[in-house]
Amino acid sequence: MEYAGFWKRFWSFCLDTLIMAPIIAFTFWGNEQSRLFQLYYLIPNLLFGLWFYVYLVKRYGGTPGKLILKIKITKLDGSDVSYREAALRYSVLFVLSIFSAIPMILAAQGMSDTEYFSMNWQERSLVLIERSPSWYNLVSIAMNVWVWSEFIVMLTNKKRRAIHDFIAGTIVINRPLPNKTLNSDAASVAG
Repeated sequence: MEYAGFWKRFWSFCLDTLIMAPIIAFTFWGNEQSRLFQLYYLIPNLLFGLWFYVYLVKRYGGTPGKLILKIKITKLDGSDVSYREAALRYSVLFVLSIFSAIPMILAAQGMSDTEYFSMNWQERSLVLIERSPSWYNLVSIAMNVWVWSEFIVMLTNKKRRAIHDFIAGTIVINRPLPNKTLNSDAASVAG
């Protein structure tokens, strides 16, 4: 097995972000349309995350970015991941996402439509953060620590495993190329 390097994993993360750009744009648009958009969108957003980071990883061995860059998530022995490993890989980000969304929903519910729509998105974001429960700052710090520590840990071990790989017992490998010797042997026998 050949372990996927840091840069391949980093660029797969960037590709996944690019692939999700329409959904991110939809979220910005929705927030401009309704003060309660985050409340309405919470469950669909969580379901999308489960589909993207759990189902696709279990079904195809990775997110679209990983598949494009020809890398695959496997168990330590190289076998395919199950839903258990895929869910464990996503579990911390899933919980942090929920705890990041709830304070924004609560803050938006405390505003009137007139107040909400009187601000541009940047002003509104600052007001929502200011009015969110005090524990939101801890969640925000935890999210930043999680994301940055994932990259730092990945840089500091030979197998380029991130924290979520250690939690789930997974590695990310370069997808093996099809075995060409079988095809050439078959061609020489036929010829």
